[in-house]
Amino acid sequence: MADQQKKIMPIDYTHREFETIRGDLQEIVERFYPDTFRDFSEASFGAMMLDAIAYVGDQLSFYLDYNVNEAFLDTSFQYTNVVRHGRALGYKFGGRPSTYGAVAFFIMIPATPSGLGPDASYIPILKRGTTVSSNSGLQFVLIENIDFGKPENITVAARIDSDTGAPTHYAIKAYGNVVSGDFGFETIPVGGYVKYLRAPLTTKNIAEIISVFDSEGNQYFEVDYLAQDMVFQEISNSNYKNDNVPSILKPMLVSRKFVTEMGRDATVLQFGSGQSGLSDAIAQPQNIAVDVFGKKYITDTSFDPSRISKNETFGIVPSNTELTIAFRTTNPQNSNVAVGGITDISNSLFEFEERPSLVENKVQEVIQSVEATNEEPIMGSVSFPTTSEIKANIYDTFPTQNRAVTQADYENLAYRMPLKYGSIKRCSTQRDPNSQKRNLNMYVISEGTDGKLALCSAVIKNNLKTWIGHYRMINDTIDILDPFIINIGVEFVIKPREGSDRYQAFNDAMAAIREHFSQPFFIGEPLYISDIYSKLKEVNNILDVTKVKITNKSGGLYAQTSIDIDPNIAPDGSYLVVPKNAILEIKFPEVDIVGKVI
Repeated sequence: MADQQKKIMPIDYTHREFETIRGDLQEIVERFYPDTFRDFSEASFGAMMLDAIAYVGDQLSFYLDYNVNEAFLDTSFQYTNVVRHGRALGYKFGGRPSTYGAVAFFIMIPATPSGLGPDASYIPILKRGTTVSSNSGLQFVLIENIDFGKPENITVAARIDSDTGAPTHYAIKAYGNVVSGDFGFETIPVGGYVKYLRAPLTTKNIAEIISVFDSEGNQYFEVDYLAQDMVFQEISNSNYKNDNVPSILKPMLVSRKFVTEMGRDATVLQFGSGQSGLSDAIAQPQNIAVDVFGKKYITDTSFDPSRISKNETFGIVPSNTELTIAFRTTNPQNSNVAVGGITDISNSLFEFEERPSLVENKVQEVIQSVEATNEEPIMGSVSFPTTSEIKANIYDTFPTQNRAVTQADYENLAYRMPLKYGSIKRCSTQRDPNSQKRNLNMYVISEGTDGKLALCSAVIKNNLKTWIGHYRMINDTIDILDPFIINIGVEFVIKPREGSDRYQAFNDAMAAIREHFSQPFFIGEPLYISDIYSKLKEVNNILDVTKVKITNKSGGLYAQTSIDIDPNIAPDGSYLVVPKNAILEIKFPEVDIVGKVI
């Protein structure tokens, strides 16, 4: 019985660090081996054995805790593991952030023979991909085409003939958005066929992949996930001058595709598992629909059009070729630039519509005259997000599942459509009250070259329909409609403070109201008359506001839609009710805002 009790000893499993493990081991040795080990001083052999075993136990406990913590997003700490968890939940890590900003471009155009305006045939388009640099050596890339022929561009006479006084050259100023970084290329040799090939890039600070081609000229398209077969193709709009839409959006099935896995220190391209010639994106419909053999009759079978897209192999993987990868790298250090910091144009890309018929000397003169500067600072965070920030983004991304369910989701999608496919100034999505199903009415409005509200063209609506169709719920139907534009005017009467300058008070009041209405309204947004009172009373020289009146402007240069103001004023007179399918606009603030001083 004594021997049995001697062998029984409770083990405390909460002891996992060095000191507690060593203490438990020493207690066991002293109890069970009192005659064998008696010396446990620091220099003894027994102390060495206890320390070694406790050290191993402490190490095993640490790695056990580490592996368990890193297996869950909430407790994960290591950067790469947090990014990996986010990738599994639909979050796409974007690598080092880039900075964006607006740059003013100036160009010199020869005048017409009469000297009345620039020669339109020599007005070019500055293509996206043009690179500019700052005085500190930072590189930036133009991300949109700049048409110097737009009427809203500032045009002034730059050179005058000293004899006749007629202008010989005109300077045109236009704006374009740039992103930090520069272009780079990398070539990767690929051997035999390997399922789910991973191609790591050696270049650091890659911000985005521009293109991937193999040595046979086949292009591989970047997708969000390998099961995705549909990408949006950009087609130049031949009617760009009238539609004000540079590109048309077209869906395209692709069989060669890849996903980009960005980390803190490396970028990897992940391909699928298909083989060339055996994994085409588009199958033959007759091979799918006619699947009955050996029967003299055909039952009522259904045909699934989604089966035309074969995605079982997740795309064709390159083999026995050489991949040429073009990418954009962002600046590794601070990419912020102060006002006037953009000074040089590293590489300019121009397009002339009538290049063959133009005088080459004049064309080169136009190209060499281009200059650039930033009138506003280019600022932004260029550091990697912390693990806490990535976790917050993952938690926000996972519920959306990259689809549109709510009305706010559809509005977000409309605003996310790239500007090259059409500019959406305002958007409002509302449930159709006359429909018994999930039919939504999406009201969208654009703006013309003069900066005023304008109805969206058919090209913009078609692009938007294609863009939304990829994300909408299968049982949602969407009608893209034009809202009514209601032009209004504001009349007010103020009383200045005693002893103040009446003219100064009037000018300050006009400036305050124009600033208040500098941003366009939203669709269905009411006009709060009380805000006009508050804005005017904030002016120092104004003692009181005695009257504010809203008027309707229609006909002529105004919109044809009219609204009866008085019945739509709230009972307390604080705001003007606007229909959900209409949008207010003060089209000409210089004449539509009228004030009076008493």
